[in-house]
Amino acid sequence: MKHGAAVAVIDARGTVTGWSEGAWRLTGRSAADVVGRPAAELLAEDIPDDTLAARTGTVALRHRDGHRVDLAVTACPVTGADGQSTGFVVTADPPGSLAAETFEQASMSMSVFDLQQRYLRVNDTACKVLGVPESALTGRFFPETVEETAYNQGFLRHLREVAETGRPVRYESFAGAPALNREHLWSIEMWPLRAASGELTGVGMAAFDNTEQYWARRRLALLNEATTAVGTTLDVVRTAEELVDILVPRYADFASVDLLDWVLGADEPPMMPAGGVVLHRIAHGSTREGDPGAAVRIGGIDDYPPDSPPARALREGRAVLSQAGEPEFVEWLEERNARSPEGRPYRQGIHSLIAVPLRARGTTLGVAVCVRMAHPDSYGPDDAVFAEELGSRAAVSIDNARRFARERTTALALQHSLLPRGLPGQAAVEVAHRYLPCGSLAGIGGDWFDVIPLSGGRVGLVVGDVVGHGIQSSATMGRLRTAVRTLADVDLPPDELLTHLDDLVTHLAADDSGEEVAELGATCLYAVYDPVSRHLSLAAAGHPAPAVVLPGGTAESVDMSAGPPLGVGGLPFEATELELPAGSVVALYTDGLIEDRDRELDGAADELRRALSAPASSLEALCDNVLKAVLPDQHSDDVALLLARTRALGADRVATWDVPPDPAEVAAFRQAVGEQLATWGLEEAAFITELVVSELVTNAIRYGEPPIQLRLIRDRALICEVSDASSTSPHLRRAHAYDEGGRGLLLVAQLTQRWGSRQTGRGKTIWAEQALPDI
Repeated sequence: MKHGAAVAVIDARGTVTGWSEGAWRLTGRSAADVVGRPAAELLAEDIPDDTLAARTGTVALRHRDGHRVDLAVTACPVTGADGQSTGFVVTADPPGSLAAETFEQASMSMSVFDLQQRYLRVNDTACKVLGVPESALTGRFFPETVEETAYNQGFLRHLREVAETGRPVRYESFAGAPALNREHLWSIEMWPLRAASGELTGVGMAAFDNTEQYWARRRLALLNEATTAVGTTLDVVRTAEELVDILVPRYADFASVDLLDWVLGADEPPMMPAGGVVLHRIAHGSTREGDPGAAVRIGGIDDYPPDSPPARALREGRAVLSQAGEPEFVEWLEERNARSPEGRPYRQGIHSLIAVPLRARGTTLGVAVCVRMAHPDSYGPDDAVFAEELGSRAAVSIDNARRFARERTTALALQHSLLPRGLPGQAAVEVAHRYLPCGSLAGIGGDWFDVIPLSGGRVGLVVGDVVGHGIQSSATMGRLRTAVRTLADVDLPPDELLTHLDDLVTHLAADDSGEEVAELGATCLYAVYDPVSRHLSLAAAGHPAPAVVLPGGTAESVDMSAGPPLGVGGLPFEATELELPAGSVVALYTDGLIEDRDRELDGAADELRRALSAPASSLEALCDNVLKAVLPDQHSDDVALLLARTRALGADRVATWDVPPDPAEVAAFRQAVGEQLATWGLEEAAFITELVVSELVTNAIRYGEPPIQLRLIRDRALICEVSDASSTSPHLRRAHAYDEGGRGLLLVAQLTQRWGSRQTGRGKTIWAEQALPDI
């Protein structure tokens, strides 16, 4: 630098002890020529008394070549450990020196130290940061001017390192300064100062204030952290809590999240009210121990006045800043204190507030409020930009959680509407059931169960599971359940019913999406229990086999073929027949009961059998015991459990006659039926029953094939059955005026509750049911 700052050190006797490169350049005299000589020998004329007294002014020096050099100088005393003056540090710049002006007016803090870490020069910015004038620092040892802190010790260590090694140093440090009200991030650079000979003469230092860049990086880091930390679950409350955890303590001393009422329900978003708004407090947090000073408890209702910052943020859709002293801030704080006087001590020192709306997909969900107390900085425009970005990201996560909750609620309501609400009355079995939706994020599945009354006092038991989760699976489950009921109504055997159901699933997959059939797959188990014969006939399509507990015995899994899942197509289903004593328990369930990724299938099946074998006071209690023993705390799939305890209709409730194929015998069977009804105390039903028997037996003799059998069953209804070896099913038809027949089945249909026919292994059975009179 052609015109650098000149520094000279003069001891108490007036002898020059230090001479900088700048002084050499101004005077042409090197340190070797000057050091050790009296300073007065360098003067061109005596120094005026007023300049000596002020220690500053213009001094005339004699250049080495003899011409006069006028310099503006400043003398700063150097004191020793005892406080006595040991000399002066004299600094000088040539008049109008651009270098001097640059040094003094630099926006960064700059200082010059000698090799003993004493101040030689300090610019205006450094004086403002340190809060003292240059005269209070020049010539003083650095540690004497500052407190003993880790930051200052590090600064001194780096000064010594540059002075000893001659190598520059650059580092960052987060620290405060005497004249600043908060800590700043300083980027500090130190470099060696050398004479023309290369000799080290001092250390230069420049400190850049990178605080704004630091906080910008911090805000960006918070946004990045929020990307992974907020929205880890599809739970609205937990998402709000995660947002508060991000905000406190790094961005706010207190933060709260309030949501509009509809966000917590299943309603569509209403129009934003023009006046005050009512919200629910979902989460809040504070840096202070104990009560965070919240005026509203978690779960409580918060009513923000129309002009309050939170209400404005909701209405205007942007972040609203408010500082202490502003009317709306004072009004907001007074309202908080009036609502919760006990929290007033925790609100002392609040000086800044920011309210940011939580908006996602163009819809406002609520508001987050951030408050600063201990944090010295007030919220500014950059904080508003950050808050809006963070609020937007959090709002998307909250909206995702809300949409998931809404879809889950809808799917659950749909599924419950499709499941049987009250099982129909029948005497074949006593039933108990449980349905538990999964708690995972996958959503509601397609598990279902059903109990279907069949003809002849029999009952159909069904459990099924549709692949996948969500509303689509629930809707498919409803279609399959309806199909099973329809097929069961025509009394198809279990294996034939599953064959028809398999065809239906294949058609559904092809018609709905054109995707592979397996994508719409399902499993199903269908069983039919006959209380007269005590036979259980069952078949499965890719479904777990049921467990059976005989009276006084232990539970065993039924040995049966599982068959292919529904939708595979082209493969047969096999039926299994069991004879069960009365009081046996049949357990049908979906795979969610025993299958889980965190446990072994065989172990869970063993637990199920042990739980079924344990004594229980009732079938309902047994259901609860099974779920408690087998299911983990968090099950990952839906669970359907159906328990059926079998009953038997004894010989005293069933009457059977073999019918010869002779129309003349019909009257005799009518009389026999009347006598049987009298034995059962059902004389009031005799007239209709005899008519039904007459019509059904006559039709079997006329159109059917022997052997023919008549059977009466006294169950919850009176059942009349006529079986023959023909597989031709009857049907109703309209008889013309002069037809001699065709009115029998129409008469049966009018006189009974319901009637129908079913195919059997030896032909068909025509049946009719009529209500029993109250006795």
